[in-house]
Amino acid sequence: MDFTSPNVQFWYDVNKNTTFKKDNRNFINTLSIEQLNTLGNVSLLDIYLSRSNVVEPHIHQNATELVYCISGSAVVSLINPFTKQLLNFPIQPGQVANIPQGWMHYEIATVDNTHLLAIFDAPVPEFIGLSDMLRLTPPGVFAHTYCLNEQMVKETLAPITETVFIGPPANCQPQPMPREQEEQQPYPQFPYGPQHHPQQYPQPYPQPFGFFQQPNYFF
Repeated sequence: MDFTSPNVQFWYDVNKNTTFKKDNRNFINTLSIEQLNTLGNVSLLDIYLSRSNVVEPHIHQNATELVYCISGSAVVSLINPFTKQLLNFPIQPGQVANIPQGWMHYEIATVDNTHLLAIFDAPVPEFIGLSDMLRLTPPGVFAHTYCLNEQMVKETLAPITETVFIGPPANCQPQPMPREQEEQQPYPQFPYGPQHHPQQYPQPYPQPFGFFQQPNYFF
């Protein structure tokens, strides 16, 4: 960087670079070296979410990510590829969760008006969403590899036609669960959940939390 150049940049309005927008309450602004050429080896995502919206499972193959909660609350979940464990970290304002480079992870807002700042140790954060893996891999490959019904795989994945980024998609119309199955689903026991924050997690849980099966996890 030639800091004597007339093109050197020291200021930028991140609000002007919305890279994904689901609606007025769920969107992502981005700042990288492409917007601010003096950044060096750092970049960030400015993330706004309403309750139950999820930054889809994904990896950053070129960067470690530090997620800082500015307002609201969220759960940052990641898969440790060495222990084969799903880890869930609730964060509130002033708290952070760290995701090592290349690890699968996702974030879900647990209240409305959640604002997260994701900071990366790379000039441009690369992104591989699970939605792309699911929609671009032929259903027959999944069926053969995991001994699944190919037609069912095809039908299940058919609605995924583009990168999701923030889910559920705006046009999502999930099929209701049969009544018998719904009645058998236990309410989840959230970490730092109802027994600690009864106002935040009233019972019974409203959708989408009501049908998660795994105790102690959001997913």
